[in-house]
Amino acid sequence: MYKPKCLMCQVLFYDFLTNIEHYNRIQISNMNTHRIHRVAKLTGLSRDVIRVWERRFEILKPTRGANRYRNYSDDDVTLLRFLKEQLDTGASIGELSKLGREELLRRARASAPQVSFVDNAFNKLLKELLSSLSPFNRMIFEKRLNGAVAMIPFEEALHGILLPLQEQVGQLWYDGHLDVAIEHYVTRQTQQKIFSAMNQLPVAEFGAKVVVACPPGEEHDIAAVAVAYRCRVRGCRVHYLGANVPLVSLTRLCEQVEPDLTIMSFPVALPEANATELVRALADEVRPASDLAVGGNGALAMRDLFMTYDIAVLENFADLDHRLDRLIRHAVSRG
Repeated sequence: MYKPKCLMCQVLFYDFLTNIEHYNRIQISNMNTHRIHRVAKLTGLSRDVIRVWERRFEILKPTRGANRYRNYSDDDVTLLRFLKEQLDTGASIGELSKLGREELLRRARASAPQVSFVDNAFNKLLKELLSSLSPFNRMIFEKRLNGAVAMIPFEEALHGILLPLQEQVGQLWYDGHLDVAIEHYVTRQTQQKIFSAMNQLPVAEFGAKVVVACPPGEEHDIAAVAVAYRCRVRGCRVHYLGANVPLVSLTRLCEQVEPDLTIMSFPVALPEANATELVRALADEVRPASDLAVGGNGALAMRDLFMTYDIAVLENFADLDHRLDRLIRHAVSRG
């Protein structure tokens, strides 16, 4: 079962779940930055230690808000949690700091547990969120969602809260239990949070080039947005094209950009006749311009067809990470 990685973070999050109305009153000005007292709680490190490490080793990069208080990013929290874990096993902060911020972050992300979409520890929160959609109560939904996402690093919020919520809302709409307007509202909320987090990441000047898009006619792009975010976190130069991308336009862009990888998101399977025509076109038109992979529930359902045309199917985000690791190693070797 998935749970927040550090003990203090677990305590904070489960305290949030059991006292949710209290946390609803907390005003969150930026859900992707944290003041030092919250960083201390999330990492188990004292504020004095955080300040000393920041000053002495230059591995943290807090910004200052209009009030001059330090604001720490999710990356800072991830890095500090990783450092504490390493120190608990006997490592030296001096030796670790010599690795540099980027290498420490890479190791921290590589050591993070993968999150299960089905078996997760956020069921109570998800039920609370879904109950506020029928009957619809916007204020309760947004307070609970914003408060929960603000409590933990965004990577955990994405896979533990946002994507499972979107999946359940989509199923409720498909089964006729939720109006399409509510489904669109939740989708916009999820998109806004992912784009907000993605826009705070540094723009990569180097690294593997990745194009992310949805096939023609596919309007649901949440999974594609999440893939784009994951690629950005891993330092890729991402060209996110969004929903309903004509293959001729995709091919033209790939010829111009020359990406190392193009990822197509298929949330649902296509009818057999349409699927065969589209997959053949992907193989004939897009693949000559770019290495190609597909993902999503629809891609898994059409796995045999994709394999017939030698198009890789990504099973999950762990599979995506392995593919990105190979791209990164290849980019480094090209140097």
